[in-house]
Amino acid sequence: MPGYAEAELQGLSETEMAGIDGAGIGLVLENFKFSHGTDEPDASGEQARIFRIGGIKSTDGRDVDITVNHLYISGANSNYGQALGPVNLGRLLNPWRIDVVDGNEIGIANKAVLEFAASSRVSAGQGYDCMDSSSGLGSGTCSSRPATVDYIGERADIGMQMNVAVGDDRSANINIHAKSAVIDGSYLRLWGDDDRRQMVGQFKLNFYSPELSINACAQDGSSCGSRILMSNFALELAIGNQLQPVFFDVDGSGNFVVEVAAIRRPQPGEIGADGLRSSSDGEAWDFYESYYTNPEFRSNLKIGNFSVGDRDFGSARVQGMLIQHLNIKTRDLSQ
Repeated sequence: MPGYAEAELQGLSETEMAGIDGAGIGLVLENFKFSHGTDEPDASGEQARIFRIGGIKSTDGRDVDITVNHLYISGANSNYGQALGPVNLGRLLNPWRIDVVDGNEIGIANKAVLEFAASSRVSAGQGYDCMDSSSGLGSGTCSSRPATVDYIGERADIGMQMNVAVGDDRSANINIHAKSAVIDGSYLRLWGDDDRRQMVGQFKLNFYSPELSINACAQDGSSCGSRILMSNFALELAIGNQLQPVFFDVDGSGNFVVEVAAIRRPQPGEIGADGLRSSSDGEAWDFYESYYTNPEFRSNLKIGNFSVGDRDFGSARVQGMLIQHLNIKTRDLSQ
């Protein structure tokens, strides 16, 4: 005889959701290749499909139109998008992830945190150099492997060719290309803030490429200006953290707002005159000590060599940048 059962979905509090210990979803894209953009004119000279970004105005009120001629993700050695091939994104042993994690385990107390993450970094003995496209096992902390003669690897060539029109001026064609790019250790974490009733988060972008280039060409591609070439490009960008998350909001006029609120000032007497923990409130001292000394809260930019055309400007570095306050708001320039 068939049996019947009744069940009712029950709401969970933040504390109960924070206790969830699911495995999440792992993503591995094998033999992946992506290419999209504006079609070439057909036999009658018509462009049937156009990849266009509009609705933007310049500061002097002219319409800004961005037409993407080519956007691609390819395997290594694509010759700036001219010879596309497959690449793997993620590894079975270290996939990209979509997960709900216990905030208590990552410093976000009593919260269920939605996490989107690329492959994680590994110990130096188990990984590959993040920059060297010919590195071997044990040379670094990136899980993604470079391409070899026999294996396509997990490092993608990424690029975009686009035309930027300001009013009637369509003279600017901009090309951006990155070779053998790696984003291991990158993630986006999102949760809710009870006090401000807003979505908050942490964003960490690690971007490594042995070559990142930018140049501008004539609209027909017949001639190009000097290429800006950044060799051994390494960006480690941190926006928001456990102590100072980034807030996402929409204001009353419909504009999107991204804010990293300023860290609170210590109250009188919380930090001793000598700055030592022994003369300070222990909890307050630990808060500021963690905020100012944790390397995960800081951003770094390293360029092995920066050149424009035939001019070489050498290396460049921005080390230990801490975002103490940030407020970005979109505006409708037509109003």
